[in-house]
Amino acid sequence: MSSFFYQNYDGLGLAELIKSRQIQVHELLEEVIKFIELENPKINAVVNKLYDQARKNADHFPQGTFAGVPILLKNSAQEIEGELITSGSRALQNYRSKRDAEYVRRIRKTGAIILGQTNVPEFGLMGITEPVLYGPTRNPWNIDYTPGGSSGGSGAAVAAGMVPIAGANDGGGSIRIPAAYCGLFGLKPTRGRTPIGPHYGRLWQGAAVEHVVTRTVRDSAAMLDELKIYEKAAAFHTPHFLESYLDYVDKPLDKQIRIAFSMKSPIGTEVHPECQKAVMNTVRLLESMGYEVEEKEPNIDGRKLAYSYLTMYFGEVASAIASLEEVLGRKAKVSDVEPKTWLLKLLGKATTAEEYVLSLKEWDKAAYEMECFHERYDFYMTPTTAFPPLKIGESESPPMEKVVIQWVNYLGLGGMMKKIGMVEQIANKSLMLMPFTQLANLTGQPAMSVPLHQTENHLPCGVQFMAAKGREERLIQLAAELEQTENWIKPVHLTRGDHTSPN
Repeated sequence: MSSFFYQNYDGLGLAELIKSRQIQVHELLEEVIKFIELENPKINAVVNKLYDQARKNADHFPQGTFAGVPILLKNSAQEIEGELITSGSRALQNYRSKRDAEYVRRIRKTGAIILGQTNVPEFGLMGITEPVLYGPTRNPWNIDYTPGGSSGGSGAAVAAGMVPIAGANDGGGSIRIPAAYCGLFGLKPTRGRTPIGPHYGRLWQGAAVEHVVTRTVRDSAAMLDELKIYEKAAAFHTPHFLESYLDYVDKPLDKQIRIAFSMKSPIGTEVHPECQKAVMNTVRLLESMGYEVEEKEPNIDGRKLAYSYLTMYFGEVASAIASLEEVLGRKAKVSDVEPKTWLLKLLGKATTAEEYVLSLKEWDKAAYEMECFHERYDFYMTPTTAFPPLKIGESESPPMEKVVIQWVNYLGLGGMMKKIGMVEQIANKSLMLMPFTQLANLTGQPAMSVPLHQTENHLPCGVQFMAAKGREERLIQLAAELEQTENWIKPVHLTRGDHTSPN
């Protein structure tokens, strides 16, 4: 048996080996821990290790779908009773959860064994994972580059081969962006499909949902079967899916399916040639598979929708820092959080209730337009991101901008920033790299990133598909077909040498 044999298998594959007693759970666990200890210093994906607890849990675990399979969870929202939940913030570096999130309870019921928690940007606010608290997470494809965010630690861990599945959540692309940058499958479910309680009835006004990042489509489908839920206290519900998502992995789509695509940024900014190439190559692939593909965009004002997203974003940061004060037992200070986080808080404080309500109305308008769009087109395809992965540190503010942010923060000039048009500049800068993913969060639709392209310097570049609300099974069907093509990227850890099976 070669070392790290387990990397040849996805989560369901490992569960089958355990069930058939071809491998022992403790043996598997020690192999995974050994590899994490070897690889994590290079990429900084795991920030809280729960090895001792995992070893105890390996003696007794539910005989569920992923019985005995090691898994990592995201250190944001996915709270484990008694364990640290810092959300990447120095202000919360000693805060421990008071109870399990419903998501965690469901993960435990699958029989999966939680090994630790993964790195996130502060409060999950960025599309990169470079928090001051823990330092940057690096992309296993090339450690000079980011794995994306905010589920960057989870994406990097799965891409590196540490575990086959890791917890993730998505409020503006945080499942799909790391999937795109790390060569993984990332499915954002329909709003209300997966658990967010018991602490909350909504996350980011319904924009944020919980799921996983995986190497295989079937692992994601099987986990969605385990996570789908009707929560009484949730603010949003979607009709319960009575069938098995996993069954749809083997069900081919009707060839009458129609697919619309666009490579234009919804906010009118640049789209990198590699990201355009990823879409055009996929168009040709889909046509060769017998699907009808047409270049067409929905009738949505992308810039107006982007501002509505940022209005929510600002308000949520202000709310998060207000909640932080309850934990700290005092007023929050500028020094408690990163400079950009405090700036966003100031912009939230300067946002009126009227602006906030009007922004939510834009979400509803977009949701209606997309429902009409999907009456004609089954899928809407775009690049997942407008640019391939950035280098670590490349998104940092230049020195002069840092000085400006520092003075604005200390003087509390959020209102002035809005008046002089700085919000528009922030919108362009923060969303130009990743302008495609927010739409599905605001409309509540399911969307996925599939690994179908590599850039000239061998970095993954994802392609996004959206479907109508409640139609995750269609995305799973399409992804499963694409997974069988030569375009689907082979995992990076399987390109570094031969790995043999345990037999």
